[in-house]
Amino acid sequence: IRDAAAFATAVEGAASLARKGWLATFGIVPTHPETGYGYIRFAEALDVANTFRVDRFIEKPPLADANNYVATGRHVWNSGMFCFTPSAILEAFAQHSPAVLDPVRRVWQDLRSQANSSMMEIDPALFAAVPDISIDYAVMEKAGNVAVVRGAFDWSDVGSWQAVSALCEPDAEGNRGQGARVAISTRDTFVHAEDRVVATVGVENLVIVDTPDAVLVAHRDHLQRVREVVSELKARGHDAYKLHRTVARPWGAFTVLQEGPGFKIKRIEVKAGGALSLQMHAHRSEHWVVVSGEARVTNGERVYSVQVNESTFIPLKTRHRLENAGADPLVMIEVQCGDYVGEDDIVRFDDQYGRVKA
Repeated sequence: IRDAAAFATAVEGAASLARKGWLATFGIVPTHPETGYGYIRFAEALDVANTFRVDRFIEKPPLADANNYVATGRHVWNSGMFCFTPSAILEAFAQHSPAVLDPVRRVWQDLRSQANSSMMEIDPALFAAVPDISIDYAVMEKAGNVAVVRGAFDWSDVGSWQAVSALCEPDAEGNRGQGARVAISTRDTFVHAEDRVVATVGVENLVIVDTPDAVLVAHRDHLQRVREVVSELKARGHDAYKLHRTVARPWGAFTVLQEGPGFKIKRIEVKAGGALSLQMHAHRSEHWVVVSGEARVTNGERVYSVQVNESTFIPLKTRHRLENAGADPLVMIEVQCGDYVGEDDIVRFDDQYGRVKA
């Protein structure tokens, strides 16, 4: 959204409706017959400028229907943005989707029980019990007090690589992109390059996304099918569908540099005052090399310091802990070796972030 003033005006209208008990959503006046967005058909006008009662939510339509929606002038794009009071949305869920609200409340109650911990963490089992359903299906399509604000501001959901591409300026051949790239005999192609040069030769109408996690090469006309890739990765049990190469943790972060049969190499950064849990692994040993900072290591019954350019070895099935002993970030390289190096091979005994259940 570039027109902040117009957006602020729309928010004021939505807030006015919300104070009256409406569940307000933001609709965007279509600029073209887009098939990648859902639509909202609105009914009569309400007493706040540019607001209407919602008549119907419409899923992403075929092109012929999208053309018709634009022509009628009674449809807006569904932005997926909402404005309502907590009491109004809770009442709506209680009335229309108690099967969603009840397990969410159990998640919330569990989080409240962790209020005195330094970090609160959602219980995976409780979260898995929450139905996988959009707010449109769960509430908005069922409730009678749903209104839409007709937004007069520019908007993109940035929900696809096509949308990201549209935010970049094209060159003379219609190519767009980010990062280091070389285009030879290339037309209408978007390239997102992060850590290395991406070169294209003799191609057109492609979207190429190169990240540390994965590489995507797709024809522009098939970008809506990227979700099928995620489904396939999930079916194969591949970590790529749920984990990035760099994973945040309460103590800092780790980045997987390389992984293969029987080994995994990580870059681990522990912030000042941070400490990993006292833990043990059943299937792997670990080699640690300190690159910067100072580490305090618990290794079985021993506690000792490891300085820059020093290393230590953590044997299989040994209780151990890594702590940052200094005021600067601790950076180290970890090499894991074993018959299984998955992230779930961990038993925690003590943790300053409350990740050990009583």
